[in-house]
Amino acid sequence: MSLGREARLRELGLWPVWRLRAAPAAAEGTAAPAPEGDAAEAEPAPAPLIRRGDASIARMDWDELKRAVASCTRCALHEGRTQAVFGTGDRHARWLVIGEAPGEKEDLQGEPFVGPSGMLLDAMLAAVGLKRGEGVYIANVVKSRPPSNRDPVPSEVAACLPYLERQIELIRPRIILALGRFAAQSLLMTDTPIGRLRGHVHEYHGVPMVVTYHPAYLLRNPPDKAKVWEDLLLARRTLAAQPQPEA
Repeated sequence: MSLGREARLRELGLWPVWRLRAAPAAAEGTAAPAPEGDAAEAEPAPAPLIRRGDASIARMDWDELKRAVASCTRCALHEGRTQAVFGTGDRHARWLVIGEAPGEKEDLQGEPFVGPSGMLLDAMLAAVGLKRGEGVYIANVVKSRPPSNRDPVPSEVAACLPYLERQIELIRPRIILALGRFAAQSLLMTDTPIGRLRGHVHEYHGVPMVVTYHPAYLLRNPPDKAKVWEDLLLARRTLAAQPQPEA
């Protein structure tokens, strides 16, 4: 690791936490991990969604899709947003990072993962040699900010999923990193706790997917950064094991 990267991780409180533990898989399944963020509260998990394909969205090119998201009125969230947050990064990325929904700062700036959570996500990517915008694309399950940063409801997720699915088709990523309980459960259509979802390779629309904790959760629970390091290594190994695409 370069001194510059180490200094950056130290400044964010990530060094020397980003170290692989001796037996990362041994504790999985033997004891339930601490609940993540809002998961500690007595709120229901996202209900399974009925996937409703949208033929017009499925035919859009990148620019058409971006315009459609910017003007979308498919659910009531458009009434309170400052702007839709389409996503950011490399349109031909190998890594697709998917979060839940824009927060207040994202709604104002029009970019996912800004502020402290964004800085921590950038540090997470840097830990495995990645950089925002270079081989990485960042998006959310839902493109508009829910009021008071509440979890999106199933109808809002269902309205937005065709946009995300079309992004995946256009980007053609080779690995998906799902950040946080809500994103993971929504994409996998399950109420399985995130502690049981992480540590395994799942699949979403034919793309391998690894689940890990959300940066906002890590800011409140720094010891779990070691688990995220394990998940990042799993994602990197999964990507490396894939056959190289034809030129």
